[in-house]
Amino acid sequence: MFFPLRSLRLVTAIIFLAAFLTACGEDAAPTQSSAPAAEPIASVAVETEQQLVERALGIHDRVITLDTHADIDTSNFTPELNYTSDLDTQVNLPKMELGGLDVAWFIVYTSQSTLDAEGYETAYANAIDKFDAIHRLAEDIAPELIEIAYTSDDVRRIIAQGKKIAMIGIENAYPVGLDMANIKDFQERGGRYMSLAHNGHSQFSDSNTGERDNIWLHDGLSEMGREAVAEMNKWGIMIDVSHPSKEAIMQMLDLTRAPLVASHSSARAMSEHSRNLDDEQLLRIKENGGVVQTVAFSGYLNADKNALFSETRSNLIAEIAADLDFEVLSFSEIGALGEIQRTIYRGLMDQVNALAAPRLEAEVNAIAAPVDVVDFVNHIDYMVELIGLEHVGISSDFDGGGGISGWNDASETANVTVELVRRGYNEKQIGLLWSGNLLRVLDDVQRIAAEIQAE
Repeated sequence: MFFPLRSLRLVTAIIFLAAFLTACGEDAAPTQSSAPAAEPIASVAVETEQQLVERALGIHDRVITLDTHADIDTSNFTPELNYTSDLDTQVNLPKMELGGLDVAWFIVYTSQSTLDAEGYETAYANAIDKFDAIHRLAEDIAPELIEIAYTSDDVRRIIAQGKKIAMIGIENAYPVGLDMANIKDFQERGGRYMSLAHNGHSQFSDSNTGERDNIWLHDGLSEMGREAVAEMNKWGIMIDVSHPSKEAIMQMLDLTRAPLVASHSSARAMSEHSRNLDDEQLLRIKENGGVVQTVAFSGYLNADKNALFSETRSNLIAEIAADLDFEVLSFSEIGALGEIQRTIYRGLMDQVNALAAPRLEAEVNAIAAPVDVVDFVNHIDYMVELIGLEHVGISSDFDGGGGISGWNDASETANVTVELVRRGYNEKQIGLLWSGNLLRVLDDVQRIAAEIQAE
């Protein structure tokens, strides 16, 4: 069961929890290689569901919660329209506050296009537009509410000031073009991780999408890709392995002097998808000292369950749309529409979805349950068992396709902590999963960068 979370500042619950956590040993050290067994409950009474939820909310309120992947649309970063309002986005400041999400990594994402001067120029402009938008929100629009963090010390300082935190990840190094100096420039603009490819092979690296047709451009990394690994090590940018091909990832692991991060990936053994990491990759990342940020993307968590749910829901949507003499389009068909046509289409889809909403439970969920927080934490459990808790973290991919039942936007973030508590994770372990592991990798990467620069 998932709960609407209207307040995380539960004073009376925290008073109760102080004694309860002492009895239950919440400060026990995290397990190295396996998911924790359920913790003992105080002998006076078996913990009720309400008490478990209150205990989880207390933990959630005390740990630093950090989500490594939230996509952005720069049209939502203007003085007139921005994240200080509860926009129709999965992440914004009101939703972060409601769900107790402290840190959101906003993503400088660029889709893959042609490997030529025109493509690089367009990609660079897109990246700078997104960098500028994030800085505009934090520095001009709402500096009293949110601030950009560049180090783990910044994170702790800003949280102590009562503000939300933005950090910056770069999804696809394609905008770097052929000018390697842009890597340092992107770091100076606040980028703290970068993937060398997205969907489609870049000038640096093959993508996981090569598995579809077995066509590869570099057989892993290009020579520029190898140089980019060294540059990212030098300037303190975490190397993100969530989108490149397996061969490229293994080559990065061979080359890097610093730990790597998978900013939004899950376990391939649990659900077959090229965006997930297999056991060989996971074990190498453990050996490397890196961290895998489990992603709340339904198609990656349980492909079969998600396919059945999606098909059932699509059939309902199509039926309602047909009654309105309206055709549901694919993503590519929507992308081909002009701006006015796209606005009209979205308005019609809003009507369809509104009509579908009261029918979803009986006609979709009862037949094909959606992927949910239980499925998500199943992946966390699997990776904790395989590679150790210190190498596992949490991400959503909100506003980029992510979202599951129970954690479908930032306002529902605490439901993840509730499920972790239900599985027996203690406060220290939950703190590591939510932020401690990722920030430790960031610290290591920045320390190694300083050493390289001093050589």
